[in-house]
Amino acid sequence: MHAMIFVHLPVADVARSRKFFAGLGYSCNETFSSDNAVTLVLGENQFAMLTQRDVFDSLHSAETADASTTKECVVCLSVDSRECVDKLVDGAIAAGATPGDTDDEDFMYGRSYHDLDGHSWQIFSMNVAAT
Repeated sequence: MHAMIFVHLPVADVARSRKFFAGLGYSCNETFSSDNAVTLVLGENQFAMLTQRDVFDSLHSAETADASTTKECVVCLSVDSRECVDKLVDGAIAAGATPGDTDDEDFMYGRSYHDLDGHSWQIFSMNVAAT
């Protein structure tokens, strides 16, 4: 149905966000990036566009949520294994993110963190055969 997804998230400092996510191993799509926004490649045709807050605010008339106090969404991303979950979340926390929840079920293992702007990222691995 959909060819691509761009999740837009407001950030206080685009350069700081770029450095944080690059440190976690994410690449950027420079075609869709500028001084006011950086586009993280999350997967094939999956992107998170981290947009400078004032530019983000100018795109719509509604008030922008402060992700550090109000959850506007949770970005959930699957990875291949528990080890990948731990590596990514531990790396985020070491780079300044705050830890979130851990969920350890028979078929799924996940952990979350809140990035430098308070956005929630849930990283999980799922064993579909166990469901």
